[in-house]
Amino acid sequence: MGWAALKQKKWFRIVTNMYVLVLTLFVIWMSFFDTNSLLIHLELKKEIDKLEQQKTFLKNEIEKDRKALEKLDDDDELEKFAREQYYMKKDNEEIFLIEHKDSIERKP
Repeated sequence: MGWAALKQKKWFRIVTNMYVLVLTLFVIWMSFFDTNSLLIHLELKKEIDKLEQQKTFLKNEIEKDRKALEKLDDDDELEKFAREQYYMKKDNEEIFLIEHKDSIERKP
């Protein structure tokens, strides 16, 4: 099979067509080498998805904190929170922290 026979094949004529070559080069350039390439778009899409997940998580955290703040508007709840979290006490009280042996020991 010589060069002349190869030139007569239909697929060879299509592949060597100037428009097909230019279009192929353009698609390759836009996919990989351009500043707005397909690869950069995919990376940015992943980052956007990650940020959307973080946004959802933070919105949920804000809602939990808002509920906790509303709960702390009540004086009894505020006192309970201060006693449990910060071990605060009244002037005439003493607080004893009881730790069990199994909670103190280090586990391998």
